[in-house]
Amino acid sequence: MLNTGSVCPNCGQPPPNPPGVSAAAARPAAASLPLEKYLKTGWDLFKRFPGGFIGFSLFYFLMQAACNSVPLLGWVAGLALPALLMGNFIVSAKLLQGVKPHFGDFFLGFRFFLPLLLAFWSAAALIVIGMLLIVPGVYFLVSYVFAAPLVVDRRLTYRAALRLSRRTVKQFWSNVFIFCLLLLLVNLFGPYAYGLGLLASLPVSCCAVTAAYADLFGWQSDYSEGFPDNLPAEPEISAP
Repeated sequence: MLNTGSVCPNCGQPPPNPPGVSAAAARPAAASLPLEKYLKTGWDLFKRFPGGFIGFSLFYFLMQAACNSVPLLGWVAGLALPALLMGNFIVSAKLLQGVKPHFGDFFLGFRFFLPLLLAFWSAAALIVIGMLLIVPGVYFLVSYVFAAPLVVDRRLTYRAALRLSRRTVKQFWSNVFIFCLLLLLVNLFGPYAYGLGLLASLPVSCCAVTAAYADLFGWQSDYSEGFPDNLPAEPEISAP
């Protein structure tokens, strides 16, 4: 069941006793997450739309190469990065809900361009600063892995998405850390297994993150109905 109720734009929390309670709310904090299941689901989702995922990855890498070869255009590619990467989340979310995706769905992340941009670069700034001390940087890197999906699925402001991602991951931080390491290994060694390089391993990783998101947070949006045009209120430009 989808949780289609409203959420508070400030804290990102759903109203009390919402329908479609997420697994994170029901699972004890000490419980382990089914990481192997997330990876298997990611691979299964990829196999259901391989042409779309590979085609989009090829487009993304070619666009990156073209922009980086021209002075200043690399900055444009950097601005488009958060919205483009969420294309894999949106398409895999549709597949996970039993909805047939279309190639154009990979570009729906641009409807959330500003909050995604702010969430991405705010998290990146904290991670870079934290990396100076190593441990804080790793903590932030893992804690904010679900911030962008929360912006898209729950229409949260970037500050609320960062906060809710951190609070939820905190309960299972060590498990999510191992999950991130597994995704890193998939992209380092997956190209040898899949035979298509990052064109396959990157979307498989994104699909696995979608599976983990669905388990931890539940769905707020019904992807069979597409996305409404109304976006979150203009987020405040301040530290999360």
